[in-house]
Amino acid sequence: MASIAVIGGTGALGKGIARRLVAAGHDVTIGSRAADKAEAMAAELGAAGGAANADAASGKEVVIVAVPHASQADTLAQIKDLVGDAVVVDTTVPLVPPKVMRVQLPAEGSAAMQARAALGDGVRLVTAFHNVSAHHLDSDHAIDCDVLVFSDDVDARNTVVGLCPGMGLRGLSGGALCNSAAAEALTSILIYMNKTYKADGAGIRFTNLTAAPAIP
Repeated sequence: MASIAVIGGTGALGKGIARRLVAAGHDVTIGSRAADKAEAMAAELGAAGGAANADAASGKEVVIVAVPHASQADTLAQIKDLVGDAVVVDTTVPLVPPKVMRVQLPAEGSAAMQARAALGDGVRLVTAFHNVSAHHLDSDHAIDCDVLVFSDDVDARNTVVGLCPGMGLRGLSGGALCNSAAAEALTSILIYMNKTYKADGAGIRFTNLTAAPAIP
């Protein structure tokens, strides 16, 4: 089992991810801007503990960042010098309210490229969990959705793919970090699908992948 920090673990997506990692038996620390809120969420989820973001990120094997796009740069700046050789998983989607159903990627090309610029080349950066509904993650039921995982570091990418089965998800390698733009853009389309087809958290599933892991 891995030691994992979930930065932004008091938000909807972070809580859902943390909940499933705790259920899978990992040593999970909740990170938040406010330590007391992190501690309260840790107690609710049965996590190992809660702390301010910087303290939570230090000394972990995996650090998952689940914050809104508006908070991405500041949050990554808080932890960049503390993550060491941990795998850092950024979940950020560059949604631009109020038109969240329209793809509006940043000038850098993606939130992933913004994260790379913020963290520097020495950090083992992965992006994932862009297209999974937060409220489905924060539940005990099976989720009909694949998780695309992107990184230029193949070992780091495989680490995150390997976390997914224990979370009741199928993780799939999506290739290089630059490919993250496709999953980030797809989130706006899923939001549109939810509204248009009255869906309760639409997801994606890839078919005919005979060599891929089994669907949970």
